[in-house]
Amino acid sequence: MKHYIFILTFFLSATLAHAQNKYLKNGPMIGYVEMKEALLWAQTTQKATVQFEYWPADNPKEKHKTKKVRTRDHQGFTAKCLASEVEPGIKYTYQLLINGKKVKLPYATTFTTQALWQFRTDPPAFSVAAGSCNYVNETIYDRPNKPYGSEHEIFKAIYEKKPNAMLWLGDNAYLREPDWATRSGMIHRYTHSRSLPDLQPLLAATPNYATWDDHDFGPNDSDRTWVHKQTALDVFKLFWGNPTYGVEGQPSVATAFTINDIDFFSLDNRYHRTPNHCETCPQKTQLGAIQLQWLLESLASSSAPFKIVMIGGQVLTTNAANETYIKYYAEERETILKFIEENNIKNVVFLTGDRHFAEMSKLTNAKGNLIYDITTSSLTAGAYTDGPTKEQNKNRIEGTAVGVHNFAMLNFSGLRKERSLEVKLFDTTGKELCKQVINSQK
Repeated sequence: MKHYIFILTFFLSATLAHAQNKYLKNGPMIGYVEMKEALLWAQTTQKATVQFEYWPADNPKEKHKTKKVRTRDHQGFTAKCLASEVEPGIKYTYQLLINGKKVKLPYATTFTTQALWQFRTDPPAFSVAAGSCNYVNETIYDRPNKPYGSEHEIFKAIYEKKPNAMLWLGDNAYLREPDWATRSGMIHRYTHSRSLPDLQPLLAATPNYATWDDHDFGPNDSDRTWVHKQTALDVFKLFWGNPTYGVEGQPSVATAFTINDIDFFSLDNRYHRTPNHCETCPQKTQLGAIQLQWLLESLASSSAPFKIVMIGGQVLTTNAANETYIKYYAEERETILKFIEENNIKNVVFLTGDRHFAEMSKLTNAKGNLIYDITTSSLTAGAYTDGPTKEQNKNRIEGTAVGVHNFAMLNFSGLRKERSLEVKLFDTTGKELCKQVINSQK
């Protein structure tokens, strides 16, 4: 009981602190973190000057400051600042300053730069959390009758697991009808979804990386014909802190990054997507030819013990339902799987969302290499409670289907040449639902 009283007091004080600061709307949030640089983000309520001060946690006298950033209405009053005077493997404490004044927060504001382990030690053990489908209720714009979004205690549960990164797999903010046709509407929706008091401690102490799906891109099942897709991309960039956006000069949210010894490839399944129902469209694609080629070549060039591929929709399921890869884009799905097989690429794990239930899938190709798909959905949007029984998937790992709100934890450990990935699914309270251990194939 004492534990729950402490947690309640902690998050009530977090809410009060945000309410007391008239200039801070959302954040601070940590974006990407590398050995020599970290991105720090905040959103103000009006025009203001944002700056961060930071120092090694064990040496408060070694103070550094980011450059000042002026927030503006057209940019949703968001600011991105770079902490560029950092060294590898150091824990830093940071302080948000708005208009030169320190913003007091009742939770940890720290980040740890990536360690320089190469040629020195085995890679560090670390964990990442992952989730998708975050619907934050707003009565005036919500669907009639029962609210579609749930409570938000799941973000407390994720925070308490202390992941080294949080991966957002799409539908991170549900654009509604009043939102998706204007920049103002999109900024409003992102701002509202980001404003949860429960979410702030997680954002402030954990590096965040994100891709999108249809609901933070445009209307339901939207594709490359969406006339406001460039605006959607612009707004996405304002609110997330990925290291890059787009590959080979093409606009998109696609990016790649490495955490310790693991390569992550984050895909965009919307910006270049052929319409689902265009039966006569040549070379139907989710990714577009350029992004697809980039993905395949990136997988072939990666020497990481695990290659984690983040994408909004399911890849390995054999169930042709909703927007699974096999339903409308079976040929492109086969191209990807065939390339992995022919090039003997090992330890590929797709990390997916969208479906409002969770499951783990496994496929063994002709060369004996295992491919996995970890689907985790949803965080707060309506749960598909019948998904585990109604969705028939021949590649499902028995006992891993979950029809409640959930998030995933991916725990990487082991020696450099003997890495292991432990995947766990948890419910909103942090209770473990299922587990799968994946050992890297040599």
